[in-house]
Amino acid sequence: MAGSTIERPAATTTAPPAAPRRPGLGLGADGTGSPLGLVLKIVALGLLAAVAVWGALPLIRTENWIGLAILVAVTLFAFYVYLSPRQIPLKYLLPGTIFLIVFQILPVIYTISTAFTNFSDGHRGDKDAAIAAIEGASVQQIEGSTPYVLTIATSGDASSGDIVFLLADPATDDLFVGTADGLRDLTASGVEQDPDGKITAADTYTVLEIDEIAARQDDITTFSVPTDDGAIVSQGVSQAFEGAPLRTYDSGCDCITDETTGTVWTADDENGSFVDEEGNALAQGWQVGVGFRNFGKALTDETIRGSFLRIVLWNFAFAIGTVAITFGLGLLVAIALNNPLLKRKSIYRSLIILPYAMPAVAMYLVWREMFNTDFGLINRMLGIEFNWFGNTASSMIAILLVQLWLGYNYMFLVITGALQSIPADLTEAAGVDGARPFYAFRTITFPLLLVALAPLLIASFAFNFNNFSAIYLVSGGAPFSPDNPAAGGTDILITYTYRLAFGGSGADYGFAAAISCFSS
Repeated sequence: MAGSTIERPAATTTAPPAAPRRPGLGLGADGTGSPLGLVLKIVALGLLAAVAVWGALPLIRTENWIGLAILVAVTLFAFYVYLSPRQIPLKYLLPGTIFLIVFQILPVIYTISTAFTNFSDGHRGDKDAAIAAIEGASVQQIEGSTPYVLTIATSGDASSGDIVFLLADPATDDLFVGTADGLRDLTASGVEQDPDGKITAADTYTVLEIDEIAARQDDITTFSVPTDDGAIVSQGVSQAFEGAPLRTYDSGCDCITDETTGTVWTADDENGSFVDEEGNALAQGWQVGVGFRNFGKALTDETIRGSFLRIVLWNFAFAIGTVAITFGLGLLVAIALNNPLLKRKSIYRSLIILPYAMPAVAMYLVWREMFNTDFGLINRMLGIEFNWFGNTASSMIAILLVQLWLGYNYMFLVITGALQSIPADLTEAAGVDGARPFYAFRTITFPLLLVALAPLLIASFAFNFNNFSAIYLVSGGAPFSPDNPAAGGTDILITYTYRLAFGGSGADYGFAAAISCFSS
């Protein structure tokens, strides 16, 4: 219409989208609050801080500043990761990485470093500790000195405080406190004693319980209260006496001298021992680095080298043989029970699986007694009195028979599953083409089985290569040769390493660590 104006709808303007809120502490990615998540995060980080403080206390007490710095750095990094809104992948990767380092990488590094030392019985601590142990072991009670009733305590925390001796003289009822600075009187006020005179409580001192004494046994053993005539040392946990060492250390000659015989043992820093003129060393020494000596010992010492090479060969034979015989028997039984014409297959399969359902440790112990020479079931059934673990060959056969009994049923299970997954059309087509059953199995079924079971066979070999229980619980490594009783005829590397480190003849951790490096 003339003169009229057309009204247009007002333009609508849309506000720009609000920027997404950055997730913060206790907030989700959409900016919404999560009180439960916040509480769980606070609790988890509180536990982490508590564990860090608990781990820091012994590091401070032993002045392990490197370890303390690592602990602080890891703790701070964990707090940064879980308080930061950005480090999402690290929140999931960090726990697994820490556990990998603590339980895998650090033990490997420690084992390798130990292999380059003489760490063993008599060579555990440093030189100062060795001197203190030698002098302490030679302390004899001074004639006419007072036997004290002893109470072991600390001046402060039970786990980290300085050791003190609370002493009671049974003849005079006098009370004393002995510290590293000397002996002084203890006032009776605030002191409680039992009917035998033993101090059970004292002001400003923490009386140690039996478990606390055991935890600080090394500190107590090396502790003494200096006196004018010698030192007061503990005799057990309830008695103490004043004595003087018969063997003393002289820093001028770096030697130990026996006051009664005049024998002198000079420090040999290369081997970590005090040695006399004839080359005889004192039992107590200290830990030093020996380079590749432990590795060379395994390869150059004629007695050890022969046993070591035999153990290595048997280790491979045991692992390969176990996999071969269990796979072979498991394959035969699986093929037999996979026959569609066979009835009651479920019953047969259940009976075969029964040994696998039993605890392996219990089965090893049962089989060991079945091979017993005098009353073992096997000898009684055969009507013989044969010592199965008396020679190496029969002991190896016995171990492999046990492994066959315990392992073939597992192979039977997995092979049965693999056989049922192979299409029957393949073998039927081969039969139509005129292939004999064995040829069809060898060219079609068996290769397909190996494709499916190859990872299992490799894993089984790796497991049996370090199968400690099979050797230790059945034969114990027997028989043992007189020229090297630490190496048994059926030992594998892991049982040989265990015997070197924890055997009754003395622990040689450095050499055991070197052997474990070979086995890994």
